[in-house]
Amino acid sequence: MAASPRTLSRSVRHNLLNPAALGYLAIVAAVGVWVGLDATLVEHADASLAGVWLFIVTAPTSMLFAALPGSLPFAGIAVGAFVQALALGAAYRWALGRATRRTATAGA
Repeated sequence: MAASPRTLSRSVRHNLLNPAALGYLAIVAAVGVWVGLDATLVEHADASLAGVWLFIVTAPTSMLFAALPGSLPFAGIAVGAFVQALALGAAYRWALGRATRRTATAGA
């Protein structure tokens, strides 16, 4: 078997540029906008828990960063979104490849 000529950056781009990964990143961005608007525009008598949703939509990866000091938990949200999008993109490509192979063998 020959080694694949695909580079790491090409593989990452390949897994991020599909409907599953882009849809997930759009959901994360929408939640981020909602949290930002809630924090800046809505007056709360108590603290708002809206920011927790960013950790929920990027879990479980972002939860690894939750107990770190300073602003590192927020870096965990970005890392979590990236890792989860890669995983969803890879799963999407795998499922699409299986369906394509199954259709190709059934038509032969």
